[in-house]
Amino acid sequence: MKRTLFVSTLLSVSLLAGTVEFQQAPAGERTMPEAGKILSFNKAVEHASRCVVNISAKKRVKENIPQAFLDPFFRQFFNMPYGQMMPRERIQRSLGSGVIVTKDGYVITNNHVVDGADEVHVTIPGSTKEYTAKIVGTDPKTDIAVIKIEGKSFPAIKMGNSDTLKTGDLVFAIGNPFGVGESVSQGIISALGKDSVGINQYENFIQTDAAINPGNSGGALVDSRGVLIGINSAILTKSGANNGIGFAIPVNMVKRVAMQLIEHGKVEYGYLGVSISDLDPKLRNIYKNKSGAIVLDVEENTPAKKAGLKRGDLIVEVDGKPIKDASDLKNAIGAVPPGKKVKITFERNGKLVDIEVTLAKFPDDKFKLQGDRGVVEGLTLQNLTPQIRNQLGIPDDIEGVIVSEVKQDSEADKAGFMPGDIIIQIEETMIKSVEDVEKAMKRYSGKKRVYINRRGIIRILVVG
Repeated sequence: MKRTLFVSTLLSVSLLAGTVEFQQAPAGERTMPEAGKILSFNKAVEHASRCVVNISAKKRVKENIPQAFLDPFFRQFFNMPYGQMMPRERIQRSLGSGVIVTKDGYVITNNHVVDGADEVHVTIPGSTKEYTAKIVGTDPKTDIAVIKIEGKSFPAIKMGNSDTLKTGDLVFAIGNPFGVGESVSQGIISALGKDSVGINQYENFIQTDAAINPGNSGGALVDSRGVLIGINSAILTKSGANNGIGFAIPVNMVKRVAMQLIEHGKVEYGYLGVSISDLDPKLRNIYKNKSGAIVLDVEENTPAKKAGLKRGDLIVEVDGKPIKDASDLKNAIGAVPPGKKVKITFERNGKLVDIEVTLAKFPDDKFKLQGDRGVVEGLTLQNLTPQIRNQLGIPDDIEGVIVSEVKQDSEADKAGFMPGDIIIQIEETMIKSVEDVEKAMKRYSGKKRVYINRRGIIRILVVG
């Protein structure tokens, strides 16, 4: 019995193997470098290394005096003369790197290297001379800063084009890690277009496994020609040491921001006036396009409102460039100067629509990118009565119905609905009462988009 089973098993495996065709690679040839020659990238990084400087920033910080120390009885009791109670200053020091980009001494670094500094000093490789630098401009949104040292014949790095980069390209990170002096580390480009990292407001990072350590911030990421492709910015780590996940700001973004800082001392970003979010799998079933940024809310008196954008519109292109997600749209709009027109292509009710929008200046107090989606069932709703508004502090200008209860383990509970959510719109229907919800649920067939206001933030869910 066992013998028969063994033979059958061999036979079935043999038959199965005959149906599988693996793609076999041809035999590779192992080779050694030419005899007597040493493989080296010294020539590739030689010039770039001379363009990467050490930056030392000093910031004076006043230490606050505990309130109890100001009490005369307290000072007398502990024999503490008043002079000892004067505010004291301490010096915060930070080390980083920077890249010389012009022969007359403009240096690009990270904003966090020089942020709030009272003094900035620069040392050039191969020289003991210390230059006092002037802060030309900083941009916290991209973590880019420009400083200036006086001179006319500095080595300036050559700029590349980060749009042509490919995953797997050989790269070198040049900087001043831990303040030990000039250092070069090798790696590859691990990924491109990394966003939602949570480091900056505008993110489009180059990810690399080239070692980026403390002090490398603001240094150069160069390709195998020694051409600048990015500014090293941050690492992803739990211990503080390098774990092979480093991020650099692409040189094309660096050039755009640096030019505005040099010419105007600040960076102005285009502003559309929408709250946006990514498409999740449930929302993809509603739209014909499977990528883009969905509009959750349109603010009053904004370019988006004037151009006719509405909640539920799926923005898929800006000036003909495909938009893959919300972060992509944010970067595309932010890269356009205020006052300039852009063509926006969006999907509405299954059809593509083109509009022209004149962007406004980005307000300093606004930054929106929100989203929360799911499937809803098992909700208890109530109209927004004056009593409920008064109890919960809901402004009179917010209309809708409030979620008073979410049944445990219901579809709504699993989807993330919460008591206190205010349903404000279902598809194209504005909601003012529970009756409006019932009518809207009957009016629209299939899956429906439900917009809610959760503590002042507009979110979207899918029902049906």
